[in-house]
Amino acid sequence: MSDPRPVLFVTNHAPPFRVGAFAELHRHEHVVFALVGGGLRHGGGTGATEDLPFPVLRPPQRAIARLAASGRFRAVLAGLSGRVALPAAWAGARRGGVPFVLWATVWAHPRTAAHALSYLPLRHVYRDADAIVTYGPHVSAYVRAKGARRAVIEAPQSVDDAFWSAPGAARKLAPYQVGFVGRLAREKGVAVLLRAWRASGLSAPNAALVLVGGGPLRARAAATGAVLAGELSPVELRNFYAGSDVLVVPSIPTRDFREPWGLVVNEAFDQGVPVIASDAVGAAAGGLVRHEDTGLVVPAGDADALAAALRRLHDDAPLRGRLGAAAREAVRAYSHGAWAAGMSRALAAVGASRRQEGC
Repeated sequence: MSDPRPVLFVTNHAPPFRVGAFAELHRHEHVVFALVGGGLRHGGGTGATEDLPFPVLRPPQRAIARLAASGRFRAVLAGLSGRVALPAAWAGARRGGVPFVLWATVWAHPRTAAHALSYLPLRHVYRDADAIVTYGPHVSAYVRAKGARRAVIEAPQSVDDAFWSAPGAARKLAPYQVGFVGRLAREKGVAVLLRAWRASGLSAPNAALVLVGGGPLRARAAATGAVLAGELSPVELRNFYAGSDVLVVPSIPTRDFREPWGLVVNEAFDQGVPVIASDAVGAAAGGLVRHEDTGLVVPAGDADALAAALRRLHDDAPLRGRLGAAAREAVRAYSHGAWAAGMSRALAAVGASRRQEGC
């Protein structure tokens, strides 16, 4: 007989790009989401917490331990959110005698003084968690190296495929359109991309580099001749993908950031657009962007290698077509349903899934 109590899922926000995945998990597992707030450095904003298709609590972080230990939940699942929310969720689960599942979302610990204080406590959680869910093999390898001793299960990163794969009214500014979508900041590799664009020899009117987003490198980008599209609505962004020949995700590792995944890859792949990604991008390290299969992978920070990749795809339209078709096929495995199924497997590993046989 299944336990009628819900699962407590502790995370920071339910941003628009997560709502579909969270709803799918709730549909199968009956989950209450405790949204503790805080920053969201990348990924499209926090979104509203009203009228969400799943139960939501908004407790202060100091109340998480008491909530997790309350006996109201059959398991506690927590992400790397907030200053004290994660250790509080872990401690509460242990005090309440219920399984604790960690949702691990980084593959390199930030190297700052503030993050140094959290390294040993987080490593203890990696070792003690009853199960760990990761974005993909790159994160799985990382948590195992940090001492994870029990089940490590992958739940693939997902977007709303029905929306992003729908036909778009192509927004095209040149015969060869190269796109970038994200914050115009150092860690996103924007400076590397601008150097690569100059080195590639590509220019108007036959080629255009179009940057979608805002950030501190906006003026520098404008000075190179790149087209600055600013912020776009989801429909406008889908049209932009539809008109692009390639999307570039050139992120570089910094002391406090390494691209966990890059959901723009999934969005572009849904439109059949190949991606050039650096090897510091989670979607490349995790296996969605595969070199010469669904895109091209270049060393992070290597402007010459990126320039050569840009030029190669400019010169070889059949290669672009082959990569784009393979990308559209590959991203089908990265659905909200697949993410929720991965989470359910982790709950099953600790005896707390409603999808388990006989429940």
